[in-house]
Amino acid sequence: MTESISVLGCGWLGFPLAKALVDQGYKVLGSTTNPNKFNQLEQGGIQPYLLELVPAINQSADQDFFQSDVLVINIPPGRKRDNVEQFYPQQIAEIIKQKPTRKIIFVSSTSVYPNLNREVTEEDCPTNEAELRSLRMSGRALIAAEKLVQQYSDKTTIIRFCGLMGPDRHPGKFLAGKKLNSSGQAPVNFIHLEDCVAIITKTIQENRWGEIFNACADNHPTKEEFYQQAAQKTEHESPQFALDKSTSYKQICSQKLKEQLPYRFIYPDPTDAL
Repeated sequence: MTESISVLGCGWLGFPLAKALVDQGYKVLGSTTNPNKFNQLEQGGIQPYLLELVPAINQSADQDFFQSDVLVINIPPGRKRDNVEQFYPQQIAEIIKQKPTRKIIFVSSTSVYPNLNREVTEEDCPTNEAELRSLRMSGRALIAAEKLVQQYSDKTTIIRFCGLMGPDRHPGKFLAGKKLNSSGQAPVNFIHLEDCVAIITKTIQENRWGEIFNACADNHPTKEEFYQQAAQKTEHESPQFALDKSTSYKQICSQKLKEQLPYRFIYPDPTDAL
């Protein structure tokens, strides 16, 4: 029975997740790199821990954090870091050195998939060098990190979220007023924060370990349609896309998540969450 959960990374997703788990009756331990956030965590019923990965874990880190029944690893790779391919897997390796609980949820991203100009499933993660080279460095870093955690524990469940939206992340602001060289005909892949929290929570409640799930809203309007509506909602200027209709894209499929968890999206259409 799951009684305690450690959330490594109590930021935009981790903090509301930790609060939701507290509301479900779990003992929740939450990490932050900023001691000024301790009060916020404590007010949410979360036991705060100061953990820094640079990439080595700070020597003062309390090992109790890693001994909960479940560990949620929620630290994204830094996209702007030049050496992210090396740095991020080193951070994950440092976590594994602490010999945490073997029930792990690793929060990943659909950036591990190349643009295949079709619907993509969990089976489409690259295995050859050519496809790996087509990814951003952060995508390659995530693939390496996923493998490290899977090698450590066969009870690792990986959840690959697509574009995140919700409080403080409104798509109407993402591309407001920009003139883009890309086509607006590609499908968007978004998921709302409420769905992210609910999916992780249900994974723990259902004891679904050793899985890989894509997590993306069911509907995929075109970029042009979606961002125009998003801009209108926030009264921002709509972006302008290139007139060329050709585009490179991927459309994330979450059928496995819906059938096997099983899960029904709170916001199956991302335009309803604007």
